[in-house]
Amino acid sequence: MKVGVVGLGKMGLLHSCILNTLPGVEVVAVCDRSWVIRRVFKKLFKNALVVDDVIKMVGLGLDAVYVTTPIPSHYSVVKAVYSNKVARHLFVEKTLAMNFGQAKELCDLAESFGGVNMVGYMKRYAVTFRKAKELIDNGVIGDLESLSAYAYSSDFAEASVGSKESLSRGGVLSDLGSHIIDLMLWFFGDLTVESAAVNSVLRSGSEDAVHFNVKAQGGIFGEVDVSWCKREYRMPEFSLTICGKDGLIKVDDDQVILEPKNGDLRKWYRHDLGDAVGFLIGAPEYYREDEAFVKAVQEGSHVEPDFFEASKVDYLIEEVKRRRMGNDSQ
Repeated sequence: MKVGVVGLGKMGLLHSCILNTLPGVEVVAVCDRSWVIRRVFKKLFKNALVVDDVIKMVGLGLDAVYVTTPIPSHYSVVKAVYSNKVARHLFVEKTLAMNFGQAKELCDLAESFGGVNMVGYMKRYAVTFRKAKELIDNGVIGDLESLSAYAYSSDFAEASVGSKESLSRGGVLSDLGSHIIDLMLWFFGDLTVESAAVNSVLRSGSEDAVHFNVKAQGGIFGEVDVSWCKREYRMPEFSLTICGKDGLIKVDDDQVILEPKNGDLRKWYRHDLGDAVGFLIGAPEYYREDEAFVKAVQEGSHVEPDFFEASKVDYLIEEVKRRRMGNDSQ
């Protein structure tokens, strides 16, 4: 299986390394506009063609392409891959696009060209979140009643007021919040945004802290908080608390806690849930999602989340911004 990677930043390097460890897979072409980055990659991947434009990947017989460029370029890069028939199978890092309109167009393109498509919401492949979903699906806490969720990091906790540092990442909702939104859609199905507040911390117009309320199927009420200005979160943390008629479940990146109303508390840590993978870089879930994508391409099967599922994240982000109550500084 011959793979090309477009965008050679942190995620491009991570996926390239993982892909080259999977049986029957080889990264044969990589693409980036920066000559400095291309020069580094030529030394790291001596057997791969290194180019500065997607068009130069035409005719290489690629089976799949990974798009790991910044979010604002996803739309144009994916369109270029499809329209120039670079490859039929695509993996795109989150979010699928800058807005729902672009995401919907890419869904239509993917359907017309066929092939396997996937978006990199790797938290679906974390063993703790998988265990929590299994418990919910098995009705362990009964009918669901409410949920609360957060996505926190300290990425810009030390940034000075007026800093432009965060602007290149497109706002905390698309960057950090998209993961927790995808998890909620995966756990609970379609969501409706009831209210939202988008706050600027670093500078006027920046999107640094977001709080919004949602309703899920069956009338389940949820509260969500997202911020990349939390000093105590050196590493990004994602957490969900789900309340049901018969108890509650708390889950984050490291553990799952089950508190039944009638019964003993149970707890599972990552290492209790078979978290080992064939090659560890970044986090185990990156390996699992790449493994799942490759298997789907090789077998011609479906893999989650595909473009259609991921487009729901883009839609919900737009709904949060549309319903925001203000943009006041904290």
